[in-house]
Amino acid sequence: MSSSVTNSIETKMLHIGYQQKKSVSTIQKNISIQLHKGDFVGILGKNGIGKSTLLRTLSGVQDAISGEVFIEGENIQSYSLKELSSLISLVLTERLPESQLSVYELVALGRQPYTNWIGKLEKKDTEKINWALEQTETMSLANRHFNELSDGQLQRVLIARALAQDTQIILLDEPTAHLDMHHTIKIFKLLKKLSKETNKTIIITTHEVNLAINSADQFILLTDKEVIAGNKKTLIESNSFDHLFSSEIINFNTNLEQFIVTKES
Repeated sequence: MSSSVTNSIETKMLHIGYQQKKSVSTIQKNISIQLHKGDFVGILGKNGIGKSTLLRTLSGVQDAISGEVFIEGENIQSYSLKELSSLISLVLTERLPESQLSVYELVALGRQPYTNWIGKLEKKDTEKINWALEQTETMSLANRHFNELSDGQLQRVLIARALAQDTQIILLDEPTAHLDMHHTIKIFKLLKKLSKETNKTIIITTHEVNLAINSADQFILLTDKEVIAGNKKTLIESNSFDHLFSSEIINFNTNLEQFIVTKES
């Protein structure tokens, strides 16, 4: 058991990457983090640095190269897939296959870990589905086919499905990809609100760095040299944001608490 059962997620000396039959490709090493219930967490870093790989490893979808992941104080390897599905929900960026499912039916799929073998919805299931639709302001879309929705609407519906799954931990890979600024801000505000009102741990990977810095409670920074975790104040004081991008084009302004474009001399 982990040394602290109060942590929603904890990792110890975690190495992430890809394993093939004859080779191992390690992307990040020695990741030791502690995330608490109610935390809204942003995973930040440049393209190809391992953000999505870390998210999949934390969810159990992808095996770690080495090290340990603890969920609710227990090693993730001690859980069955069914047990994990009641603890962690995962929202990926892949487009859904074409189907005639309604929005309500899509959100109802989040109840699969709890329904019987024929997938019959009980009263508690319908209550959770309706609550998820209300929280994401998608109740008015319930009877529409999901493939008729805009990208922003579909993203909220997928978050609703994760909420209907009623897990303590929700992981989202680039939840605002392909969204305009208005819908991007709405998604960030929704996730922040949900983490506080439901006390769920919500973790996102995102390229919306400045928006994340203004919204998230905790951060996991993936750099070329190391992985750094902490809150905004701690990371600013340690100049950790300066190492996020090795670029002369942008830099982190500590007064504004955001990245800005470097002025040409």
